[in-house]
Amino acid sequence: MEFGSRQVKSLPPYLFSIFHEKKKKLKQQGIDVIDLGIGAPDLPAPSFIIDRLTVEAANPDNHKYAPYGGCEEFKQAVASFYKKHYDVDLDPETEVLALIGSKEGIAHLIRAVIDPGDGVLIPDPGYPVYQSAVHLAYGTALPYPLDRQNGYVPDYQLLVEEDVEKAKLMILNYPGNPTGATVEMETFEKAVAFAKQHKLCVAHDAAYDLVTFSGYKAPSILQIPGSKETAVEFGSLSKSFNMTGWRIGYAVGNKELIQALAVMKSNTDTSQFLPIQKAGAAALNSDFSTVKENNRIYEKRMDRMLTGLSEMDIHADRPRGTFFIWAPVPKGYTSQGYVEKVLDEAGVILTPGTAFGKKGEGYFRISLSVPEERLQEAVNRMKIMKAGEHSNGP
Repeated sequence: MEFGSRQVKSLPPYLFSIFHEKKKKLKQQGIDVIDLGIGAPDLPAPSFIIDRLTVEAANPDNHKYAPYGGCEEFKQAVASFYKKHYDVDLDPETEVLALIGSKEGIAHLIRAVIDPGDGVLIPDPGYPVYQSAVHLAYGTALPYPLDRQNGYVPDYQLLVEEDVEKAKLMILNYPGNPTGATVEMETFEKAVAFAKQHKLCVAHDAAYDLVTFSGYKAPSILQIPGSKETAVEFGSLSKSFNMTGWRIGYAVGNKELIQALAVMKSNTDTSQFLPIQKAGAAALNSDFSTVKENNRIYEKRMDRMLTGLSEMDIHADRPRGTFFIWAPVPKGYTSQGYVEKVLDEAGVILTPGTAFGKKGEGYFRISLSVPEERLQEAVNRMKIMKAGEHSNGP
C-alpha cells in the first residue's frame, strides 16, 4: 500500500532540509561547518519581548484557544505599526489577521484564492515556498523573470499573454529574498495598476521590511492609493525581532482576501499561542531601537563579507535590505557546482542560485546570520580554496 498524495510525492525535498542533513553528517565527521545557507538570525530576541512572554505564559487564562483571527491586542498593534510606520489606516477587525508565521500565511492564501489549474505569477528568482505552495494547491506556477539589469523588478512586457490570462494571483517580495533587491513606490504603483487591469490579486511578502540599511526605508504596497482593492501584505517578526522559532506574523489589506484566508486558517489551525501574540504586540509597540541595532550589526557583517568577496574577485551588489548577499559565481562554475566545491573543500554552506528558480543560475546566496569572526573564517577558507585552484591550474 502506498501512502502520500501525488502532489506530495511529486514535490522535491525542501532545499534547506537537505542542507541541514548534509551539515549534520559533516559535523558527525568532525568537520567545523560554517552555515551561510539558511536565513535564520543568530541574534537573540530582545529581552523585553521575552519578559512579556514570561509574564503572559504564567497567566492560566492565556492557555486557552486563541481567537481564530488573532487576539485584539496583537491585531491592534499591527494596525498601530502601519499607521506610525507607513501612515496606512487599517481596521484591526477586518483588515488584519494574525498568522503562525508569514510562510504559513502565504501558503494558506494561495489555497484560499486559487482553484485547481489556476495560475500564480511568482518571482524568478524567488523564495522556493511560493512554487511549492502553488503546487500543493494544484495550481500552476508562472515564474516571471527578475534581472539584475532591471533592478530585479517585474517587467510586465516580458510576460506571456497566456500566462497573464491564466493567472489569478501575483506574488511580490521586497526587500527581496534571495536578491536583496529593494524598490521605491513606483514599483508598487505599477504592480497595483497591472493587477487591476488584469483582475488579479496581489500578495506582497514583506518579511524583511524592517531589515534595511544606509537610511533606506522599505515602502508598503498599501501606501498606494486604491491598493486595498486588490492587495494584501504579509509581515513577520522573525527577521526584525529575531523571533523565527516563535512563528508569529500577520496579513493585512483587502478585506475579502483577509476573510478568505481567515476561513482557510480557521479550518486548518487555531491561531498562535496567546502569550506569543501578546509578546509580538509588545515588539510592534516598541521604539524599534533593537531593530536598528540588529541592522547595524548586519551592515557591519555585510561590509566584511563584501570586502572578502571582492578580494576573491567576486563582485556583488551592496544590498539596502535583507541580510543576504546575492553574488555571481566565479567563471567556469555553475551555481550548484560552485557551492558544492565550497562545501567540500572549505566546509562552508552557501545556497545555489538555482534553488530559487532558473534565473538564479550564475549566482549564489550568502546569509549574514553568523558572527563577524565566523564570516571572516569563511572568507579565509574560501581564499585558501581559491589559491589552491591557482596552484593546481591548467
